[in-house]
Amino acid sequence: MTMIRHEAAVPLSAAGRRFDQTLAEMFPDYSRSRLTAWIKAGAVTLDGAVAPPRQLLRGGEKVQLQAELETEVELEPEAMALDIVHEDDHVLVLNKPAGLVVHPGAGNSAGTLLNALLHHDPKLAQLPRGGIVHRLDKETSGLMVVAKSLAAHTALVDMLSRHDVERQYEAVVLGTLVAGGTVDAPIGRHMGDRLRQAVRDEEDGKHAVTHYRLRERFRAHSLIQCSLETGRTHQIRVHLAHIGHPLIGDPLYGGGLKLPKGATPELVATLRGFRRQALHAERLAFEHPVTHEPLSFSAERPADQQALIDALRADTAQADPDEWR
Repeated sequence: MTMIRHEAAVPLSAAGRRFDQTLAEMFPDYSRSRLTAWIKAGAVTLDGAVAPPRQLLRGGEKVQLQAELETEVELEPEAMALDIVHEDDHVLVLNKPAGLVVHPGAGNSAGTLLNALLHHDPKLAQLPRGGIVHRLDKETSGLMVVAKSLAAHTALVDMLSRHDVERQYEAVVLGTLVAGGTVDAPIGRHMGDRLRQAVRDEEDGKHAVTHYRLRERFRAHSLIQCSLETGRTHQIRVHLAHIGHPLIGDPLYGGGLKLPKGATPELVATLRGFRRQALHAERLAFEHPVTHEPLSFSAERPADQQALIDALRADTAQADPDEWR
């Protein structure tokens, strides 16, 4: 464990305010819940005495914080290759391959991205969820940002909640779109299947907004770009299925394999062999949580998604335009 020690004076402007509220402003590297727990444990004192979180301040008191950063994650580190796009003392950006689970869950205590991250940097065990502040589904590829310090973790969680992290995806969907649009529909747990999410009414779902733009149209499919205003579980997959354009290969929301009439043998083989949702997180942009430098990253689409697009283009090129346009 790592011992931390801080001493500071309460600002005079904090007179009349609560101890826990002011402490969160004085030590923004730590979450408010963590600071409140330390106050209750007696790890933070006011003028040498233990005080409750709701203690009203007069301003000028001496604050002493002495606490241990306990291990947040008890998980076995595992050596795995990581495609790291950027790394500094506070953040790590990586390109996750399809097929890799991000965080352990029921039946997934090993072989996850978090296991690999703990091997890459053991200090991540002291951060909530090992520094993971957002996820990609197992079969979705692309860019993720991971916090490496408490300051970065606190800031990134706040930035994500305020939708200040730009996340752009590429998807291949069933059906021929003629233009882009926006899906503004609440998402919540599916009533009959705990593994799925669904569009729900406002009382039972959480606010969710997905913007999409057409990039390329094929005979029976479309290549689109998606950007998120919110970050709900399975959001893009649920929203696109909701408007009748599910992702190719999506096992939960795709409705099974659909082969276009007269498809080339190559396209048929490619569609049959594509067994994951065709979704790739291609761009990630945010302000560095500590230095405030603007950061932007991109990741090329993986080989399987490129092969899928190539097959769709070839199939479209050989068809009579009057039959599908």
